[in-house]
Amino acid sequence: MKQTYNSQALKDRRIELRRNQSLAERILWQKLRNKQFRGLKFFRQYSVGSYILDFYCPRLKLAIELDGGHHSEKEIMEYDEARTDYLKTREIKTIRFWNNDVLQNIEGVFDALEEFVGNTINDSNPLNPP
Repeated sequence: MKQTYNSQALKDRRIELRRNQSLAERILWQKLRNKQFRGLKFFRQYSVGSYILDFYCPRLKLAIELDGGHHSEKEIMEYDEARTDYLKTREIKTIRFWNNDVLQNIEGVFDALEEFVGNTINDSNPLNPP
């Protein structure tokens, strides 16, 4: 199965999304960039297939998505579900946070991320293999 990462066709859109990040995305990026979280490299606005992920860690095959209020609308929820299903077929795990959680409880977001990443590492992808 062919995997397409950072498609050239989506380059302009990825650049536009980076330039117009939400406040929540900027806050989270400041804490993920430069391997600040567990020494892991994250990319922002990284495309896989036809989807652009908010944040992606290739080492863990982990997508982090931040959702605003419109993500509770039926059509958007269906799109998000299709995206998650597509990523699962490529063995990419997805964790989602609400923008408000990032803005109001960044510590809680990182606690949840720490637990998710810890479980991911312990289950299938050790950071320091023997």
